[in-house]
Amino acid sequence: MAKAHVYGDNIDTDRIIPGKYTKTLDLSMLAAHVMEDVDPAFASRFQEGDLIVAGDNFGCGSSREQAPLALKTAQVSLVIARFFARIFFRNAINIGLPVLEVPHHSIQMGDEISFNLAEGKVVNHTRQEVYQATPLPPVMLNIMQEGGLVPYLKKYKDFIL
Repeated sequence: MAKAHVYGDNIDTDRIIPGKYTKTLDLSMLAAHVMEDVDPAFASRFQEGDLIVAGDNFGCGSSREQAPLALKTAQVSLVIARFFARIFFRNAINIGLPVLEVPHHSIQMGDEISFNLAEGKVVNHTRQEVYQATPLPPVMLNIMQEGGLVPYLKKYKDFIL
């Protein structure tokens, strides 16, 4: 089970990873500063495998791929939002960061959560509730299961052409 870190609406990519850190290729540097503008205590509370829950329009703003990369490198197991900015959503899928749109839920900070990407089910063990995510197309599930678009294309290159 993963602990939920819950935030509001319109969390843009500059708040997921501050711009001053995006000039590095050191992914551990990105991970060390993920979410610090939204929640300065995030790094001290977050444990590998925890998840992020947000409201509407998570990942809005710029199209920088560092935002989902920082989350993935920090070992965020899943990002749940009511809906994602489309470019963030595709960048997350392309790098293999699990994301689910869950339009209706009552997840609170610290709730214990488990999930099944293939079924689109999110279970809140703290509140004894089950939420249904918007189903992901099979190809997106396959891309995430392979670790992102590049590993997926390498594995299936003979079948794609």
